[in-house]
Order: sequence, then structure tokens, then C-alpha cells
Amino acid sequence: MNTREVAEYLRLKERKIYDLVREKRIPCTRVTGKWLFAKRLVDAWLAEGTDMPKEIARHAHPAPPVIAGSQDPLLEWCVRESGCDLALLAGGSLDGLRRFADGEAMVCALHVLDPASGAYNISVVEALGADAVLIEWAKRQQGLVVAPGNPLSIRAIADLARPGVRVVRRQQGAGSQILLDHLLATEGLVLDKLNTLEQPARSETDLGQAISEGWADAGLAVAAAARAFRLDFMPLWQERCDLLMRRRDYFEPPVQALLAFARTPAFTKRATEMGGYDVAATGRIVWNAP
Repeated sequence: MNTREVAEYLRLKERKIYDLVREKRIPCTRVTGKWLFAKRLVDAWLAEGTDMPKEIARHAHPAPPVIAGSQDPLLEWCVRESGCDLALLAGGSLDGLRRFADGEAMVCALHVLDPASGAYNISVVEALGADAVLIEWAKRQQGLVVAPGNPLSIRAIADLARPGVRVVRRQQGAGSQILLDHLLATEGLVLDKLNTLEQPARSETDLGQAISEGWADAGLAVAAAARAFRLDFMPLWQERCDLLMRRRDYFEPPVQALLAFARTPAFTKRATEMGGYDVAATGRIVWNAP
């Protein structure tokens, strides 16, 4: 904007704009003798000087380029290979939702089952009331991960309750733990009655490692985690993992770079190699806030 346009935009007199320029109090630049004002910088300057409640202020600035929430092996690989400059902060689906709501993350990866409907993710993101969009990342096979050769013949959820079977669980709020609680309930079982390790696995990778190193006999995780550690896998369920972001952030370069890479043949090839993924609908808009 030129001086007249920025004065109209701010509803000030041009003379006041020149005073602000002279006092170096407004962002501007001089090109061929004329003062120019970038609207984006003027908006940021206004926001910096605005008094507002903390609940609103935390959303006034762009969220950091972070993907919080669920850990997904394919997503981790894609973030590295795409050069999207997004960081990963995997702490479980519900932890990611909290961080997203607090403006601590640009994207949340989640796979939260609604046991009543059998649907994934929509009910919890609707409850946020955010100006957001939900993008399908991948459909994934969830199942029981066991030692090579399955020496204890663990083939169903009910087998986890057998004496001597050591179960590695996930932390509360993880999508896999929500699913495990649901599957146990359908068998009339509860987690507290199982022989579980004292410390939960904080990620799919940690769960696979615990079984690979002999600390546990079984756990619920995605097929890719089992294949990565050369463990046996008993498929039980297909889930949908989504990426939640604000609509404005969908168009930001980091998110666009990630989604563009997810449309390449290299992405599809890697998903097949990892196992247990269906990426035919990756990038599909699952839900758009009204």
C-alpha cells in the first residue's frame, strides 16, 4: 500500500502516517522515493499493539511449524524426505489435540475412535470449535504385535488375558490405547486385569522395540511397526489416521510441501514397503468446519 492507501486502511490522516514513519513506529520501506507498506507487516504491527484476553492472544500469532499428536512411521519418513520443514512432536492423539487447541502446533496427527459410531476423529475435532479442516493421511492396519514365530500362539485380543502373557500398553490419550480399551471391552476384559508392563510405550516404535528386546510378549500397534522390527503381526482392525490443521495453515508452504510429496510415486512405493497402509485417499478432505 502507498501512504494514502495505508492511511485509509488504518482510518488515519496521511499526516499521521508520515509522523509514524518519521518516528520509525510503523513497518515500511522506501522504493524510488515513495513509502510503501506491506499489508501483512502492518497487520502484524497492529496485532503486536493490541490488548486482548489470553485465550484470544494465543491464536493471534501463527502456530509453530510442528506436527503434534500420533506417531506414524510413514508420516515420519515423509516429513524427512519431503523437506517440508515441519518438526514432529509425537505424544499421542489427545495430547496433540490439546497442543493444537493451545496454538502450540500447526498440525495434529490423530486416530481417535468413537466407539459408539465406529467413526474416526470427527467427533473430537468438532468439539474443539476451531476453524479447521481434517485431511485423510492414511488408512492403517492395527493388530497384535508378537515375537517372531508367535511362540505363545497369541492370535486374538482374548489371548492377552492368559496367565503369563506380558502386554505392553500405550499411554493414556494415544489412539492405539483408545482402540485397545475398546477391543478389550468387546471381550468383557479391562486393561487393569492384564499383566502389563509398568511403563507404557510412548510410540509405535517403542512398543515394537519392547517386544523385540523381550520385555513384553504382545501389544497393539500398526503393521509398519511390526515389520520394522521383524515381528509377527495379527491384523485386527483398519483405522483412519488424519491430519488436523486450521484452514489458513492448509495453504502454508510447509503443509503444501508435505501433501505434495504424499502425491508422488515415491510416497506410494514407501507405503507399500512399510506394510499395512492404504494411501489411495491420502489428501482427501474428511471434514471442514462450518
